[in-house]
Amino acid sequence: MSALTTALLELGIPAAAGTGAALYAKVKHPRAYWSTVGLPLTIARIHRDYDAVMESCGLTVEPSFWRAMAAQATNRESKPAAPKIKGIRGSSTGLRIRLRLARGQETEDVANAAQRLRHAWGVHAVYVTEVKPGIVDLRIVGYDVLREVRMPRRTGIKGDSLLRIPVAQRSDGTAHVRDFREVAHGLTLGASQSGKSMLTRNLIHGLAAQPVALVGIDCKGGIEQRPFAPRLSALATSQEEALGLLLALLIEMDDRYDLIRAYQGMPGSVPAEEMTADVWGLPEKVRPVPIVVLVDEIAELFLVASKADEPRRNQIVTSLIRLAQLARAAGIFLEINGQRFGSDLGKGATMLRSQLTGRTVHRVNDVETARMGLGDISEAAMVAATRISPTMPGMAIAGDTSGRWYEIRTPYRSLGEVAYRCAKFAYLTPDLYRLAAFCPQDAAAFGSSADVPPMPSAPPLYAPAPVAE
Repeated sequence: MSALTTALLELGIPAAAGTGAALYAKVKHPRAYWSTVGLPLTIARIHRDYDAVMESCGLTVEPSFWRAMAAQATNRESKPAAPKIKGIRGSSTGLRIRLRLARGQETEDVANAAQRLRHAWGVHAVYVTEVKPGIVDLRIVGYDVLREVRMPRRTGIKGDSLLRIPVAQRSDGTAHVRDFREVAHGLTLGASQSGKSMLTRNLIHGLAAQPVALVGIDCKGGIEQRPFAPRLSALATSQEEALGLLLALLIEMDDRYDLIRAYQGMPGSVPAEEMTADVWGLPEKVRPVPIVVLVDEIAELFLVASKADEPRRNQIVTSLIRLAQLARAAGIFLEINGQRFGSDLGKGATMLRSQLTGRTVHRVNDVETARMGLGDISEAAMVAATRISPTMPGMAIAGDTSGRWYEIRTPYRSLGEVAYRCAKFAYLTPDLYRLAAFCPQDAAAFGSSADVPPMPSAPPLYAPAPVAE
């Protein structure tokens, strides 16, 4: 055997080992693989093939008259004009490319070519967002970030974070924020074991540390929300208690409207900049705390066992509709969960649903349930919700009535972890006079942080989805 052959064999063994290690990391540790191998290769591929890819994807235009004249004067070939790269910034999940569009192009042109760009550059996904007229961002995702959820450190929340909670990760690698200030009321649908409770846990986990009042309605005897009692200002565990609690919330809403009217005064007696039509315009020292009402299973409030229960059911539905229509200005917000939500629940269901702007749909058992939540948002979102795999708990489609929608997945949080956090921040639980009769008795046991039980062991992440051979 020659010396050259021996040298090649010696070099081949480490190369093969390195290739095998890279392939193993790509499957088992995609984040590490992307940061060390995938990101540099993708950037190199983009720089090398950029002009050819833009032309093959239909993202070039004829050069301007002056550019063509300059090329002719210098005996150079006049090339089609492509969007100009203004900057590239990498991250642990992908990279962002800022483009200045060529003359005559619009954001929709790039969005329509997103799938072609994804295949051309060999990445997991490409998302397009408009920064300002003529400037767009390509958010490239290097791997399936929802396979194993790791919430990003930067949540995108700017300024006041009150009532703005990062609850999940989007498929583009960014945080999905539940913003009650922007979307007051929300509806979450999904089959059993689809992840509805996990979304609620993440929401409570974030709200527990904020100066807000949490109100629970759990007609399954409180098995879902009772562990969070130290941080709940009120809890109803039956239809009878739910009706009383909802009526008390309506009285609280009227009290807050009286407060707003008192600070409006007569025209001319109050400076124009101090006039307000909601609680957020009130002076901070008198502004009442926001209230978030968490309904665990909406069907339990609609269904009745006999005709004798129908008057109570009608009162409950009427109260919910009034809160959904009027309570936002009073700082009262609804977050409603259910397996199904439509006309089959009875009178008032469709009207209530129309007031719930934010929609989240997990895995569902039939297309009609997906249509209930997303049919009036986007046909594509509805179809995406019907394709969620049972092996991906916590996966959902989130959107609002503006037509925007996102694929999201919530991180895993154990019941004990969220219960511990509620006990830790029990001192933030506000005393609301109107709701005092519904304050859970468990809350009295936690008067200070010294009473908090030890933190349970760290929970595991969602198990990764099986990888196809």
